[in-house]
Amino acid sequence: MPKAKIIVTLKPGLLDAQGRVLQEALHQLGFEQVQGVRVGKYLEVELQPDGDPKEQIEAMCRQLLANPVIEQYHYEVVDE
Repeated sequence: MPKAKIIVTLKPGLLDAQGRVLQEALHQLGFEQVQGVRVGKYLEVELQPDGDPKEQIEAMCRQLLANPVIEQYHYEVVDE
């Protein structure tokens, strides 16, 4: 059964408020070496073995899983 592993993140250059808060918290915990944190989403989608899984995942990402205005995504389809 094909499975897509999808990572969605903010586009470069956009302020990542969650990442900033996490970076500050890490600094407060003594991890001063942390220079930046970016927060994103990791999704796994299991698909039926019919059709083109890459085409299906592209459509899902464009229509629902990622906001194309502020987010970018990449994925890998594996057969498990």
